[in-house]
Amino acid sequence: MKITVVGAGAVGATAADNIVRKELAEEVVLLDIKEGVAEGKAQDISQTASLLGFNSKITGVTNAYDKTAGSSVAVITSGIPRKPGMTREELIGTNANIVKSVAENLLIHSPEVILVVVSNPMDTMTYLTLKATGLPKNRVIGMGGTLDSARFKYQISQHTGASPADLNAIVIGGHGDTTMIPLIKHATWNSLPVTHFLSEEAQQKVVQDTMVGGATLTKLIGTSAWYAPGAAIAIMVESIIRDQKRLFTASVLLEGEYDQQDITLGVPVIIGNKGVEKILPLDLNEDERTNFAESAKAVRHMNNVLTETSIL
Repeated sequence: MKITVVGAGAVGATAADNIVRKELAEEVVLLDIKEGVAEGKAQDISQTASLLGFNSKITGVTNAYDKTAGSSVAVITSGIPRKPGMTREELIGTNANIVKSVAENLLIHSPEVILVVVSNPMDTMTYLTLKATGLPKNRVIGMGGTLDSARFKYQISQHTGASPADLNAIVIGGHGDTTMIPLIKHATWNSLPVTHFLSEEAQQKVVQDTMVGGATLTKLIGTSAWYAPGAAIAIMVESIIRDQKRLFTASVLLEGEYDQQDITLGVPVIIGNKGVEKILPLDLNEDERTNFAESAKAVRHMNNVLTETSIL
């Protein structure tokens, strides 16, 4: 079993580190375009094996896609990170060509691979990957909603004192500061609605702080976050490799679900060894349905850049 992570930046390297610690495959390949970076980080991670007690092998390579041959899952983190003040829309032109090239090269050597897309703007890059490769929709998965939901649980825990592990809370819609929809009315604390423990004002603050969670970290750190994204990638890959059939929010192609067509957006799905195994329905209220439609409209606006610039 082999897993590939493309992009040895902070997110990709952290994801690879989590994956080898979980021993999800005999070999993890970390690939980057910059000479020596993937090799160095792979060697650094390898030197923790005797300390942490894992046996998975990690190999770093520079642009050698032949070394990724036979991968069951490949994670695409390639592209420039979002910088302070930069919108996800501004990333499209640069990152789209990178992601398209990466996906096509991966498929040459691993035609049955399941692709997990992380590159920003994530929903648009997921849509691009799906359309450019022609893969069935179950094999192209955008990671963003899993990360957003983890940030949502963090915010709830900060306001309630609950352990994040005891919370069930999801974010749907686009993976963006203005397009994500934290479903506060659906969130529970070990089956009890969290709204029982939060004032209306506190609920609104939880939602707003979740929506700007990525931007907040970018402002504090000076670049995109990596620990939580890396962990979110790893648990999604684990559900595929070990056929756990876990429920995540992920950006997947909608064909009538949630009243949307021909768009990839974050919705609750079951992830197993076939990739996306089922899209789950949600009983949304009128406001939530309106917000989801508005989120779709904003993501379509970003997707239009792909055709306007002849990338698709």
